[in-house]
Amino acid sequence: MHVPDGFLDAPTSVATGVVAVAGVGLALRGARRELDERTAPMAGLVAAFVFAAQMINFPVGAGTSGHLLGGVLAAVLVGPWTAVLCLSTVLLVQCLLFADGGITALGTNITLMGLVGVGAGWLVFRLVRAVLPRTLAAIAPAAALAALVSVPVAALAFTALYAVGGEAPVSFATLAAAMVGWHTVIGVGEALITGLAVSAVLAVRPDLVYGARSALQTRTLELRPAKGPVS
Repeated sequence: MHVPDGFLDAPTSVATGVVAVAGVGLALRGARRELDERTAPMAGLVAAFVFAAQMINFPVGAGTSGHLLGGVLAAVLVGPWTAVLCLSTVLLVQCLLFADGGITALGTNITLMGLVGVGAGWLVFRLVRAVLPRTLAAIAPAAALAALVSVPVAALAFTALYAVGGEAPVSFATLAAAMVGWHTVIGVGEALITGLAVSAVLAVRPDLVYGARSALQTRTLELRPAKGPVS
């Protein structure tokens, strides 16, 4: 999913850079409502896990590569705004230290994986949670389905950008088929990893899972004893 330098023309790269800066700015404000002294260390662990997962790249053809995104996993564990910051930090480090992606394409990568991937995944997660029972058991399946959808959506967003400002000597049809087809398969793997990881955290510390807060509140209300004499 990492877009290299020169794959998109300058106007498109500048536009996505502006979008990325605006998105990260909003995320910095939104993350204040998500993080506290308990959840801040979790954000660091999530960023480290996503960094390690994204370092495993494999070619999918047409000059592009595929890997796990981790956006939905981060959003469910630490919140969508904090997830954007986690993904942006990971992408910045990869770009500067490992030449994964390009400096001129950094805004594009943050837009695709940090904004589109996280945003689309969190929206699907919320929609699925609205349909499923408001229990802890429904959190992991909802996260898995959201992860499955988020990956091809981010790939579709990239193909749309390429249609507008593609500069590489690759036909749009070839690129679209490679990106969407392979990233749909990657989405299945992402769904499995996301579901298992969320389940593992829920089993030991459900209070640290941002996406489970409403379910925990519901369970607390159900377990709270009634006041007054019971006849």
